[in-house]
Amino acid sequence: MATMESLIGLVNRIQRACTVLGDYGGGTALPTLWEALPSVVVVGGQSSGKSSVLESIVGRDFLPRGSGIVTRRPLVLQLQKTEQGLQDYAEFLHLPKKRFTDFSMVRKEIQDETDRVTGKSKQISPVPIHLSISSPNVVNLTMIDLPGLTKVAVEGQPESIVQDIENMVRSYVEKPNCIILAITPANQDIATSDAIKLSREVDPTGERTFGVLTKLDLMDKGTNALDVLEGRSYRLQHPWVGIVNRSQADINKNVDMLAARRREREFFATSPNYGHLASKLGSEYLAKLLSKHLESVIKARIPGIASLINRSIDELEAELDHVGRPVAIDAGAQLYTILELCRAFDRIFKEHLDGGRPGGDRIYGVFDYQLPAALRKLPLDRHLSLQNVRKVVSEADGYQPHLIAPEQGYRRLIDGALNYFRGPAESSVDAVHFILKELVRRSILETQELKRFPTLQAEIAAAASEALERFREDSKKTTLRLVEMESSYLTVDFFRKIPQEVEKGGNPSAFSADRYTEGHFRRIGSNISSYVGMVSETLKNTIPKAVVHCQVKEAKRSLLDHFYTQVGKKEAKQLAELLDEDPALMERRQQCAKRLELYKSARDEIDSVSWSR
Repeated sequence: MATMESLIGLVNRIQRACTVLGDYGGGTALPTLWEALPSVVVVGGQSSGKSSVLESIVGRDFLPRGSGIVTRRPLVLQLQKTEQGLQDYAEFLHLPKKRFTDFSMVRKEIQDETDRVTGKSKQISPVPIHLSISSPNVVNLTMIDLPGLTKVAVEGQPESIVQDIENMVRSYVEKPNCIILAITPANQDIATSDAIKLSREVDPTGERTFGVLTKLDLMDKGTNALDVLEGRSYRLQHPWVGIVNRSQADINKNVDMLAARRREREFFATSPNYGHLASKLGSEYLAKLLSKHLESVIKARIPGIASLINRSIDELEAELDHVGRPVAIDAGAQLYTILELCRAFDRIFKEHLDGGRPGGDRIYGVFDYQLPAALRKLPLDRHLSLQNVRKVVSEADGYQPHLIAPEQGYRRLIDGALNYFRGPAESSVDAVHFILKELVRRSILETQELKRFPTLQAEIAAAASEALERFREDSKKTTLRLVEMESSYLTVDFFRKIPQEVEKGGNPSAFSADRYTEGHFRRIGSNISSYVGMVSETLKNTIPKAVVHCQVKEAKRSLLDHFYTQVGKKEAKQLAELLDEDPALMERRQQCAKRLELYKSARDEIDSVSWSR
């Protein structure tokens, strides 16, 4: 079973880890452990005696004093009881190797550390100061001292300071794991107490609030605070505790705090008003009461805290996997990382082409719909019109009319018709090129690992674009060569049928006489149309083959080959530049890593403590 020391010490260690790793509550998208930890928060107006209560509990004079706002940063005060006879000492979290035995130097260090963050101004800061005090004269207890609530800004403070302080205090006390220590002077009407007013708002049932009445010795003669202390004036779930602080004269004379405790005990023991409550009054009783209650709250909350820690570790590890682990600084490791990222992109790009992801089917659409449609729209009817056939054939004959078949006319008409096929061939190449460019863009966006590295993203996009341009040029040359090949050598067998049909007709002289008639030119146009149709069917099949071979297959095979060669020649500095990350992403990873370190540390701390409810 866990002891009080081990449970409160456990929370102390986790709180210190929280501060070191930047978790002290407040607005953050990351899980916060600080707000899940039970804590005693000291709340009171300025001059309510807050500092004196804390010093009475500690038994040391160590807090800065003065007019206006003295506490300008939360002070996490962790008390650790040591064996009798050992010397009191204090340690700050921000000075881990330094022990203070002179408590006037503790006061100075609190002031200096406050100024280090807030400057010499009267500004406040939510970043806590952690102070640990070890002494035989304390109980194991952790308290958080906050700036005193105020109603007006003093010289040198912004007008918003009143609301800023209230917002800071409220951010602590509204948490369900907060135990509120509401400090109110006994010589002030309880109805006007800043601490009670705020605690009533956030804890209307009084389950989390301990009321403390200070300055009982300064009440007007003939008056007392029994109505409050006995719960008749303002009832809380926990008993009110009265305190007698050191007087200002005692403070000025540096009266020993232990002597002040003795005077406090004597005051209550001999008081006609409070004698019957003496065992439940005073700073020593308050410290024991708070320590015991804090221990019971921690014991009740630990299962929930452990569950929160394990859940948050899972969430943070998933987040780190999403944003990626830190990049190695070794050049060889960086080169390996770059190549792995390129391969990840290349896998996704190939999945688009092969059907694992959408987009590759659009290439088939070019060949199955766009190319046939373009071929059908070629102006062959106009080119092979009666008027144009007569014109081309006549011009091809020159001064010497053809004798049997107008071969030169045929060739010119066929060359002219086949020239129209260049357009659909080039359009097919361009259409597939733009599809491949879009698939590259989409693949880069879908490569999660690349999102961290905008510079590398841009370099891969540029390298892929350059490669696709080379493939497009090769593809255009090849497809246009297919068209030119059809023009370079005509299919002889097709045309040999024409004179054979004349011979079968048996009257060549009639054919010769008919060579300049309308029917003659119509037959020429019809013959060429049939031949061009045959060529069209051929190109409809060969152009897609050329485009796929030169562009699609090459993109799958060697899209980043040139980039790989260039990357292999880069120096370490240039490799690091390629892996230059988005600063926001780096900051996010750093925060996640720090928070993950905190939660794992907290888990280890909890595992090291054996406890039972």
